[in-house]
Amino acid sequence: MNTERISETEISDLRKLYAAVVADILDDLGYRNQCLPSHIRPLTPTHKIAGRVLPARAEVVDAVPKEPYKLEIEAVELLRGGDVLVVDAGEDQTCGFWGELLTTACMYKKAAGVVMTACTRDMWKIRDLDFPIFGIGYHPADSKGRADITELGHPISIGGVQISMGDYVLGDEDGLVVIPRDVAEVTIAKSLEKVSGENIVRNELAAGMPMGEAFAKYGIL
Repeated sequence: MNTERISETEISDLRKLYAAVVADILDDLGYRNQCLPSHIRPLTPTHKIAGRVLPARAEVVDAVPKEPYKLEIEAVELLRGGDVLVVDAGEDQTCGFWGELLTTACMYKKAAGVVMTACTRDMWKIRDLDFPIFGIGYHPADSKGRADITELGHPISIGGVQISMGDYVLGDEDGLVVIPRDVAEVTIAKSLEKVSGENIVRNELAAGMPMGEAFAKYGIL
């Protein structure tokens, strides 16, 4: 089985969806705690992110490490097309953890974006690069000697949501939802079905069908 091809297909289908409908399907499947905290917002003009998770953990430091940026560089090297780097940085607001040069390197690798509980900087340039960055704010200070990745590829937890290598993440202006890899295929398929049903209901409502009648007929709200 070509798992790489399957992953590419799932990412392509995921990009057609939006966070709310995927969250609804995960609720139906019994995964009711898959949405990341609401304060993690799109920080760039590109408000849609979809891809396969590469998890990392960063910690606040009070001195410049012997090898600064070591795991940040390794993370970029590990990224494949369609990957999203998801960083648990412990809600750090001491620096701009992300910046223009990391973004440029990720774009060359065809990475799908970055999600982090940290801040970004270099917005004067990043806003023109069509690369999605979700985070908690902006900060001009460099991360060197302030925050550093300490683990890469191991499971992390953000806002109580467990996130592992190979899971999927989808984000837009509503927020972010994490899809466990074990239920990715069924979640995406059912989400596509629901979008199709919502389109039908939308047309019916626009034509004057009462909301109660539409819900009774289609079971979609």
